[in-house]
Amino acid sequence: MFQLQKRAMSIALVSMALGTGYAAAQGCVAAHSVQKPFDELISTRLDKDALPGSRNSLAGTGESMPARAPRWEDNLTIDIGYRVFNSNKYFQGSNEIARPTAVRNHENIFDVGVEYRLSPRWSLIADVPVFNGSRDQIYPPTGKFFVSGVGDITVGAQSWLFRPPTENGGNIAVNVQLKIPTGKDNYTGTGIQGGKTVIATADQSLQPGDGTWGFSVGTQAYKQLWHSASLYTQANYLLSPADTNGVATFRSQPGQGIMSATDQYLYRGGILQRVPKIRRLAFTAGVRGEGVPVRDLIGKSDGFRRPGFIFSFDPGVMFSYKRDTITVNGPWAIYRDRPPSVPEIQYNIVNGDAFFGDYTVIANWSHHF
Repeated sequence: MFQLQKRAMSIALVSMALGTGYAAAQGCVAAHSVQKPFDELISTRLDKDALPGSRNSLAGTGESMPARAPRWEDNLTIDIGYRVFNSNKYFQGSNEIARPTAVRNHENIFDVGVEYRLSPRWSLIADVPVFNGSRDQIYPPTGKFFVSGVGDITVGAQSWLFRPPTENGGNIAVNVQLKIPTGKDNYTGTGIQGGKTVIATADQSLQPGDGTWGFSVGTQAYKQLWHSASLYTQANYLLSPADTNGVATFRSQPGQGIMSATDQYLYRGGILQRVPKIRRLAFTAGVRGEGVPVRDLIGKSDGFRRPGFIFSFDPGVMFSYKRDTITVNGPWAIYRDRPPSVPEIQYNIVNGDAFFGDYTVIANWSHHF
């Protein structure tokens, strides 16, 4: 067992060392919501020793698996995810506006996820995001800002509503996680303002954390449609009860001098179709929505924030072999919107702007011990 624990820890540490990444919801709208892998919902693996109802089973595919007693090795899963994109499309509201110069955000994230299964229904879960980003700033202070660091870690638990495997080929899981303010929220960089070199706070979209405690609630579900296809859904909402985090911005507009602690959300759903005669390969097609709301569900929503929403077509591919699963998705933006924030409404300020990307690339590797 010591060797297995050492192996799992090594994978986590290596991925964190390599993963100087940062993610936001396609640009200035800083939604740090984590996309959970869904191989536990609709896996294509065909291991004959897979534990029914576990993350390495054929949940929702109609394949029968011989029952056997669960072992500790079956209960630990390490997920390593990566996301990258560039944003340079300028929006006010839902209108894209051409500009001769544009802010360019290049952003990445490596997310290390751990799940330890206590029983067929209950699991402990945790996520460690590691961010990296750069931003070409075209309004004072001008310059290029770089930020790297660990983001806000989340820890919690997940439970399936019905003990797997279910007779109807479907199930629903719910999870709750605590967000710990481990990510730095006040990175600075060097810029030019008034012809002088100044030290300024990096834009909110580059900050790995928001400096506040929070919690998230989420759900995921699957339902077998026919022998080789399944329906999947996932949703997550991060609540930040704090109003602002006390970090000063470089902005002079009324009410926008301090960064806001924002709620964030992500949802996705679609259909997985297994490839005939290639049992470990499957394709997915679905939709994805993510963003930052104008007003939080709990607490005030003062300070500077870029509320926004992105709706995307979300195609992907999944390949499983033994205890490993690789998924790649390429969400392509269909609709983008940057509504006015609370200070912009309160002080009758012209609707703020945001830069979005056309697409993002998301890759995930899962290993089941």
